[in-house]
Amino acid sequence: MSSMITVEEALKRVLASAEAALEEEKVALELAYGRVLARDLKALRAQPPFPNSAMDGYALRAADTAPAPATLTLVGESAAGRAFEGAVVPGEAVRIFTGAPMPDGADAIAIQEDVEREGDRIRLSAAVRAGDNLRAAGMDFREGEALIAAGRRLTPRDVALAAAANHTALTVRRRAKVAILATGDELVAPGGALGPAQIVASNNFAVAGVVEACGGVATDLGIAVDELGALKAAVSRAREAKADVLVTLGGASVGDHDLVQQALVSAGMELGFWRIAMRPGKPLMHGNLGAMRILGLPGNPTSSVVCAILFLRPLLRALHGEFDPSADLSQPARLAVNLPANGVRQDYMRASLARNGEGILVATPVADQDSSLVKTMARADGLIVRPPHAAPAKAGDLCRVIPFHGLGV
Repeated sequence: MSSMITVEEALKRVLASAEAALEEEKVALELAYGRVLARDLKALRAQPPFPNSAMDGYALRAADTAPAPATLTLVGESAAGRAFEGAVVPGEAVRIFTGAPMPDGADAIAIQEDVEREGDRIRLSAAVRAGDNLRAAGMDFREGEALIAAGRRLTPRDVALAAAANHTALTVRRRAKVAILATGDELVAPGGALGPAQIVASNNFAVAGVVEACGGVATDLGIAVDELGALKAAVSRAREAKADVLVTLGGASVGDHDLVQQALVSAGMELGFWRIAMRPGKPLMHGNLGAMRILGLPGNPTSSVVCAILFLRPLLRALHGEFDPSADLSQPARLAVNLPANGVRQDYMRASLARNGEGILVATPVADQDSSLVKTMARADGLIVRPPHAAPAKAGDLCRVIPFHGLGV
């Protein structure tokens, strides 16, 4: 029987199967949201491309206002998209609006609230300084400046920055294709006819959501019964679809009805491991079938979601070329209750998370940690992480938690 490996070692082996990120492709700017940038993005132009006004007011020469009060003559107007074509000479000023190009000869903006106007004459009671209320050319960024580093998942703000830098398309990583196969005679799709010993399949929906949240493309292969031929046929469909990852749900152990591992090995899978010192999620399987990575998740709902967070999510981040795919997701919190000593496996306890009156994050484990409970998992805010052989802990002690917020679960 295979011995259990640590969570850290399991993650290391999973990520080793994704040492090379997926290939690059170019997509239109409007399709780049959530994609991972494959090459550093540089500005194709300066922003702003010309000096412009930060306020509504009057463009003038600061030197003309030094002997305040000063009176100047208006000689024109500069508006956004319509520049003043002349130049400002001593004693002159130009009416200017926010974002409008700065006229030649002017070096400052007097805001309109500080100016008295009568016809084509303005009067300033106080001097202005050169550069006042003026945005210099390239103040935001310069042409050729590196703006976004490769490996970043693009947010709406990033796409807006790329647009401002005059890009119409971006080079990103191809989205990972993930085939999802639920297994087991006991499973029926939602809405299907349930036999006396059957339950409704739900894990595939959670895993597909994690895939989509990570920027991948999920393909549901349906449910395969506990029969070797049916499992082999499903594996063949995943290979025909050129899946980068095949995620199986259930049947990864070695019981009489757990045939997934046998079907995959017979198809040519190189088995990496299938037992991890963690709870829930011990019977997690990993291997490679040609170019396709295999993740066999446990069948219990909580186990499959926890393993998807800890292993599938980092794998997809690595395939997409994201920064630090194995980054620690946990953060400090305080326990709300006493906890007994932990055993030999790293424990991931479902918990509610809330800030107390002092703003400190407090974690309360749910009363029933049975890994089959779908409602309990859905209502939890995160996981309390307890290392192997952890000593008993008291309410108020520090702990580590993994919040679900932002993880796509």
